[in-house]
Amino acid sequence: MPTDARVSLFRSVAADLGEGAVWHPRRQSLFWVDILGKKIHEAAPDSRATLSRPVPQYIGALVPTIRGDLLVALQDGIHRYDLSALTATPFACPPEHQAGEIRFNDAKCDPQGRLWAGTMALDESPERGALYRIATDGSTRRMRDRVTVSNGLAWSPDHRTLYYIDSPTRTVKAFDYDETTGDLHRPRVAIDTSTVAGYPDGCTIDVEGNLWIAFWDGWCVSRWDPVRGRLLDTVKLPVARVTTCTFGGANLTTLYITSASCRLSEAARREQPEAGFVFAAEVGTSGFPTDCFAG
Repeated sequence: MPTDARVSLFRSVAADLGEGAVWHPRRQSLFWVDILGKKIHEAAPDSRATLSRPVPQYIGALVPTIRGDLLVALQDGIHRYDLSALTATPFACPPEHQAGEIRFNDAKCDPQGRLWAGTMALDESPERGALYRIATDGSTRRMRDRVTVSNGLAWSPDHRTLYYIDSPTRTVKAFDYDETTGDLHRPRVAIDTSTVAGYPDGCTIDVEGNLWIAFWDGWCVSRWDPVRGRLLDTVKLPVARVTTCTFGGANLTTLYITSASCRLSEAARREQPEAGFVFAAEVGTSGFPTDCFAG
């Protein structure tokens, strides 16, 4: 499949399951994870170096914190990760979480600095996951249950709507969002992606209020109007398993995109030698600064 002219290779660091792209506002660098490889990667646009840090378990996502460390969503719960000591310290975990069968997946902070983190079954069996809201003191509340593969999260520019992806449904759900309490109301389908190839995975929102969605087995990231449910743009990539995207760079105008190489056949790997790499695209718009955990 031809690659979009707006796309360039950002890092040729192969990941089994690259995910969780986050622009770190203080360090001015891109972070992403390799879930199956149990690694945190970091790279700055003005450097050719990539820092890779180990974690002891599968890692679904990470977010920066206001105190300078990271929160990381590991298999057995949410941990604080010290970037200097390379140590993970348990911070929060729902009491019902079964780490032997369920792992944490995608996670993001809301504009008030609370963490939202979803789970999924290790064998991807249906409706065994959930979506949690984690307060700054580490207390947890289950916000959605019967989730299969908890993925993309994004808030509208006015912070009144939460968009959420459970990948196998091939939809983006919208919820009225209460900034003060963090409660959700009036669930509905904002976007039905069943007419396009692949499954919606991670997402981010631009300053115009449009969602950019990475499509697993879809070879692309696409831009959608979530109010009208319309497809606006498609950015084609040289890899099938596109996993997540985020805006970064000095002016937040570069769309960084992660991908995966896991479970590809040998023929598919030959067809996609860049599977698992990270890409950058200049798409003519910008995003918002990353919301950091306030705890």
